[in-house]
Amino acid sequence: MIPGTDLFGTQSDGRTVDVVRLSNDRISAAILTRGAILQDLRLAGLDRPLVLGSPDLAAYEGPMAFFGAVIAPVANRLRDATAPIDGERRSFDTDAPHNLHSGAAGAHAQLWEISDRSETAVTLTLDLPDGLSGFPGHRSLTAVYALDGAALRFAVTATTDRPTLMNVAHHAYWSLGPDLDWTGQRLEIAADRVLPVDDATVPTGEIRAVDGTGYDFRAGQVLDPETTVPLDHNFCLSDTRVASRPVMRLTATDGLSMTIETTEPGLQVFDGRPMDTSPHAGHHGKPYGPRAGLAIEPQMWPDAPNHEGFTDITLRPGETYRAESVFRFALPD
Repeated sequence: MIPGTDLFGTQSDGRTVDVVRLSNDRISAAILTRGAILQDLRLAGLDRPLVLGSPDLAAYEGPMAFFGAVIAPVANRLRDATAPIDGERRSFDTDAPHNLHSGAAGAHAQLWEISDRSETAVTLTLDLPDGLSGFPGHRSLTAVYALDGAALRFAVTATTDRPTLMNVAHHAYWSLGPDLDWTGQRLEIAADRVLPVDDATVPTGEIRAVDGTGYDFRAGQVLDPETTVPLDHNFCLSDTRVASRPVMRLTATDGLSMTIETTEPGLQVFDGRPMDTSPHAGHHGKPYGPRAGLAIEPQMWPDAPNHEGFTDITLRPGETYRAESVFRFALPD
């Protein structure tokens, strides 16, 4: 075990998972080697967690598999678990019947290695073998968490030795308010387009303007389960990866706010209405239920290889995939 880490638990397969704790005078974080999971995040002087998580490792092998995890190689959905790579159609592990978050053997379920750490930062690495879950190429991923004042920086890079698909996302469920319910929180998203989805929440291929729809969050909306549209959609921030810029703000009922800055062209927002982590308890000592948190995930557009006009997520030998997001918090004056 690397100095400065602690044993978090033992998986059902007998392998151990460690936790790294980072802190400065304004914010603290706990990162697991399983899935490079952001297990906990707290502001100094605020007596509540900012992310949904659990002290029980078994929860992450069950209903909380994606909570706080790094999703790779391909986040979100691939319709019918298939997509073309340089003209060759490939098949991937299915999840009734699509590919979701790269299948059961995705990066969220792998044990990452700690390659470097300090009091305020940790670097984790992961190698994914050629053919795992159907995705080609030996791929090497590096994820960095770093504290910066009252902000958490997350950066990821990836390389491959064969043409492959790469769309990495950080899948935290944010819970900013004093209650485990996003009702009354204000959500702003700097996106003028959204991707409509079918009944399986897979993009239909249409790119729709948000004007005059319930998906227009540019001026902000106060979230209400009775009036807010159900959300499990990608908001189109740009057509390609760009320089990091602010793209959204979430403000709790007591004024605590989170701003996300990112390089990514898409922002997946899932409202957690069907959430139920029973029997596994979260940080508050009980299972999470509907609306306990919002998944807000900077990423490339979902199901991109299957739609002309969507962002290209092909990664080729000699290229380096790079993405960065900053989660910045502010207490009310």
